[in-house]
Amino acid sequence: MSDRASNPTNAYTVPSVSITTARTGASSKANELGMRAMQERVFAKRGEQYLLIKSPPASGKSRALMFIALDKLNNQSLQQAIVVVPERSIGGSFADEPLTRHGFHWDWHVGPQWNLCNAPGGDEPRAAKSKVDAVRQFLASGDKALVCTHATFRFAVEELGIAAFDNRLIAIDEFHHVSSNPDNVLGSQLGAFIARDKVHLVAMTGSYFRGDSEAVLGPADESKFETVTYTYYEQLNGYQWLKSLDIGYFFYTGPYVDAVTKVLDPALKTIVHIPNVNARESLKDKQREVDEIMHGLGEWKGVEPDTGFHLVAAKDGRTLKVADLVDDSDPARRTRVLGALKDPARKDDRDHVDVIIALGMAKEGFDWIWCEHALTIGYRSSLTEIVQIIGRATRDAKGKERSRFTNLIAEPTAEQSAVTEAVNDMLKAISASLLMEQVLAPRYEFTPKNAGAQEGFVYNGGEGYQEGRTNVGVNEATGQYHVEINGLAKPETPEATRICKEDLNEVVTSFLQDKTALERGLFDKENTLPEELTQLRMGKIVRERYPELSEGDQEAIRQHAIAAMNITQQAKLALAQADAAGGATVQGSTALLDGVRKFVNVRDLDIDLIDRINPFDAAYAVLAKAMDEKSLRQVQAAIAAKKVSIPEEEARDLSKRALQFKTERGRLPDINSADAWEKRMAEGVAAFARYRAQAKAAQAQGGAANG
Repeated sequence: MSDRASNPTNAYTVPSVSITTARTGASSKANELGMRAMQERVFAKRGEQYLLIKSPPASGKSRALMFIALDKLNNQSLQQAIVVVPERSIGGSFADEPLTRHGFHWDWHVGPQWNLCNAPGGDEPRAAKSKVDAVRQFLASGDKALVCTHATFRFAVEELGIAAFDNRLIAIDEFHHVSSNPDNVLGSQLGAFIARDKVHLVAMTGSYFRGDSEAVLGPADESKFETVTYTYYEQLNGYQWLKSLDIGYFFYTGPYVDAVTKVLDPALKTIVHIPNVNARESLKDKQREVDEIMHGLGEWKGVEPDTGFHLVAAKDGRTLKVADLVDDSDPARRTRVLGALKDPARKDDRDHVDVIIALGMAKEGFDWIWCEHALTIGYRSSLTEIVQIIGRATRDAKGKERSRFTNLIAEPTAEQSAVTEAVNDMLKAISASLLMEQVLAPRYEFTPKNAGAQEGFVYNGGEGYQEGRTNVGVNEATGQYHVEINGLAKPETPEATRICKEDLNEVVTSFLQDKTALERGLFDKENTLPEELTQLRMGKIVRERYPELSEGDQEAIRQHAIAAMNITQQAKLALAQADAAGGATVQGSTALLDGVRKFVNVRDLDIDLIDRINPFDAAYAVLAKAMDEKSLRQVQAAIAAKKVSIPEEEARDLSKRALQFKTERGRLPDINSADAWEKRMAEGVAAFARYRAQAKAAQAQGGAANG
C-alpha cells in the first residue's frame, strides 16, 4: 500500500491508498468443469437449501449461479429456477451459456419469452401486470429458467402468493437491495419464503451491506444461510493483468467542472459520474456540465454516426471517443449509444470508447473491462453505490496494470453557509474510502496467543510457528492472515464464531457509518480518547446489531472487528511511513503482510494495545495532505465545539467498563489518574451516578404528586 497515486498526464497528485497484488492468474484459471476458483467454491455448497454468495464484481457470480441452478434442476428434484435482478440491464448476464463446451454436464438456457428483462415496457403498472401474467404462465409450463427484475418478482409474489413458488430455486442477484426493514417488500417476502421453507434460495452480492445501514437479513433468517465468501483480495490477487488499485479523494473549491481537468487524465479509460441535479455540487444544468467536461478534454469534432459517440480532439493529437449517457433528450440517440457500449463484438476492443460520462447509469452490473479510472463528482450517500462504482474499474484486461477511483468533494470554506452539510459529505466520502480499504484487505483469522498453528498458513516469513511469541501467518491460496493477539476474547457460540469469520466487514461498515465516530476520530482527535471509539462506539454498534447474543459474544465480536480495522489501518501507515522515509516500495501480495509485520511487535501485540489506537489515524494522515490546512482547522473547530457532556447511554457504558477495570485491578478507576482512559471511565461513573440520582428524584417527586 502507498499513500499517493500519481497522474501520468496531469500535474496534480491525488492523495490515495494503493493496493498492490501478486497477479497469480488464479482468478481466471478454470477447472475441468469450466469453473473458476470462486465458482468451484460455490459449487461445493450446491446441496445447501439457503446459500449466500459474497463475491466482488467480475468474479463470475452469474455463471456460478448457472452451475448451482442446473445441478438443483437435474440432481436435486427442483422444478424451476427463477433469477431475480435489480434492473433490466443486468438480465443479459443470465443469457444462454453453452457450459458443456467447457466441460460442464448441462447448458444454461432461458427461452426468449422467459427473459422478462427483454420484454417491452418497464416496471410501470400496465407492463408489470403483463409480466406477472408471464410469470404465471412460466410456473405452469415445463420450462426450467426465468429471469425477471426485483420489481416484477415482488408484483408476482403479491398476486400469485408464496405457495405458487414451492419446490423452486429463487436466486436474488445484487442481494443488498433487500432489507430486513418491514417496509422493504422483497425483504418481507423472502422472510415469508424462509418461514414456509418450501423453496431453495441463492442470494448473491458484491457488497453485503446497505447505504442506509439497515440490516439485509434479520439474525434468525441469516443464520439459516450457508455463506460462501470470495474476497476482493483473492479476486485482485488472482488477476493476470491488473496489479494495483488506487482509492483517493480530491477536495475542490468553486464549480467542479474547473477541478475535473486536474484529475481527469485523457490517457486513461474513464467513467465520469456527474452529481445528481439536486446535489449541492451540481450546476443544475446537466448537459452544460457534460459539455464543459468534454471541452476540458479537447476540441469537439462531431458525432460518430454508427455509435453516437462524441469525437473530441485531445491536446496530445489523439481523437477521443466520448459516450454521453446523461443526455436523454433524444431516446433514439441514447439507445444507439447504449447499444454500441453493449455490443459484444466490441467487448475486447480497447479503442472502442475512451470516456463515458454518466449520471444514474454505468454503475451496478455495467461491464466495461477497459475502465482504468472511475471518477465520481460529489459524495454518494450509499456506501453500496461507491463499492459498485469502484467495481467498474476492477475488471482484468490485457495490458491494464493499474486502475483508480477518485471522488471529487467540495471543500468546506468559511464563505459557505452550509458548512455542516459540506462536512457531512466529506465524512461520507472518507467513510467510503476506509470501507474499500477494509473490503480490499485480506481476511483475518484472529486467535489468542499460543493458540497453535492453523492449517495452510506460512508463519513469520517462513520461519515457522513459534511458541511464546505472537505469530503472524499468511495463506496465499485463500488470502487469509492468521494473527495472534494476546488477551483476545474468543466467541462462545457457533453464531458468534461465524460472525467473527464471515461478517467482520459488515460490523466495520456499521462503525464507518456512525457519524459520531467519524467526527470524533477524524476531527476531534485531541479531545477524543481512542477507547471512546474502539470500546464505547464499536461496543454500542455490536450490541445493537446482535442484541440476541451474550455480553461475552458481543465483546468477542467487538474485539475482532476493531482488530481487523486497526491492523489494516496501521499496516497502511507503516508502509506509508517506510515509503516516505525512502524505503523500497513493497510489491506483490506480501505488501500488506509486510505492513502488518512492521506494526506488530511480535512480543506484545495485545487487545489493550489495539484498543488504544484511533482507527482513523491513517485516514487523517491522508486527509491532511488532501485538504487546505485552513479548511481543515475550521472543520476541526466546528466539530470540537459540538462536544457535549457525557450522554446517559455513554455514561452507562463507561460504568460497565469501570466494573471490568475493577475486576482486573481490584479497584475502581481514579478520576485523578494520569491515564486518560482510566480518568474517562471514572468521569463516566460519576456522570452515571448523577443520572441515577436525577431519575430517583424525579420518581420521588412523581410519587409525592400522585399521593
